[in-house]
Amino acid sequence: MYTILFEIRESLLIALRAIRANKMRSILTMLGIFIGVTVVVLMSTAIKGIDNAFQTGMSALGSDVLYIDKWSWFSHEEWWKYRNRRRIDMNDYYAFKEQAKLPLATAPVINSRQTVKFGDNRIENVFLNGSSADYVQTTNFTFSMGRFYSEIESNAARNVAVIGSDVSNTLFPRGDALDKEIKIGGVNFKVVGVLDEQGSWILGSFNPDKQVFIPIGTIFKNFQNQSFGTITINVRAANPMVLEETKIEAEGIMRKIRGLAYNEENDFSINQQEGLAAQIDQTVSVIQFVGFFITGLSLFVGAVGIMNIMFVSVKERTKEIGIRKAIGAKRRTILGQFLFESSFICLVGGLVGLLAAVLLSKMVNQFLPTSVQWDAVVIAILVSVITGLVAGLAPAYTAAKLDPVEALRYE
Repeated sequence: MYTILFEIRESLLIALRAIRANKMRSILTMLGIFIGVTVVVLMSTAIKGIDNAFQTGMSALGSDVLYIDKWSWFSHEEWWKYRNRRRIDMNDYYAFKEQAKLPLATAPVINSRQTVKFGDNRIENVFLNGSSADYVQTTNFTFSMGRFYSEIESNAARNVAVIGSDVSNTLFPRGDALDKEIKIGGVNFKVVGVLDEQGSWILGSFNPDKQVFIPIGTIFKNFQNQSFGTITINVRAANPMVLEETKIEAEGIMRKIRGLAYNEENDFSINQQEGLAAQIDQTVSVIQFVGFFITGLSLFVGAVGIMNIMFVSVKERTKEIGIRKAIGAKRRTILGQFLFESSFICLVGGLVGLLAAVLLSKMVNQFLPTSVQWDAVVIAILVSVITGLVAGLAPAYTAAKLDPVEALRYE
């Protein structure tokens, strides 16, 4: 046992001396591993961050909510089929609410995009939502301060607003938004609530934290001509177990309200969160494919580079290998020496790549959610060591099987 430990120690010291003697060559050799590990860790943090942010946002909406809309979310069918559908209006909503028995809560929603200002601070292209006081019951919203507007405020179409965290942070950097008056499209509104951060869990132009909620009567009063026109009916099931029954009931009621014959297609869509999840899955799949391809390519190039350098190293130290063998060094000792050398180069390159990935993920987090996980750290280290072992195996075997007499003659 002592002999084996001594051999490992000696092999490691010789490998370190060889690396130190060729610093620039060793650094350049590490570059491919550095790039590969940086990419694999960044990919892992990006995928985990997107998933975490998506789950946070979805939990805020609730997994047991249906969205009755003129448009179908994420459908690949011809857009004109949906464009020619009749709009869903408030009469449809009132009739639906009266007839529906299974939902825990229902709420109409109509949207617009507006500029929101407070003093010299402004935020453009804010998603403005008009709904009833019941809207909050169709979500899992939590508040950093304040509340949602009341039924009295909603029915009276008062100028009150609930703002998202991004809107609050932009307009009120000191966090004093509550009870302040903001301007939405030139109209004054009193802030009665600020939502907790939900996260930008949908890639694209929609940011759930860049929203403002006002009573639906207020949006009709002030932004009728600037709204998207059609109503969306949010329907929350009593619990996830009865979601499908609630959906079947909702479809039947809407067909009756719209006066559709049994052989006519629906002129409305009932959307669920599965559509959002499918989009995120597609995005994650693309990121994974690109990340794995770049990672594999970088590691392959790095491994080939290390293998070539190790072959050069074997040639340069042929006489040294011959001397060591002549005085009794075993094949396994020579093999271990070169494997240690290639593995150490890869490990250092991997650790530097890991550090770079963590720093880069902090920068990327400003635009895309990231989350550094311990499993990514372990994977980075394992990938580095395994790449070093694989890349160094052939040169190490070549060195180990050298004939000591021929090696001593080598010039």
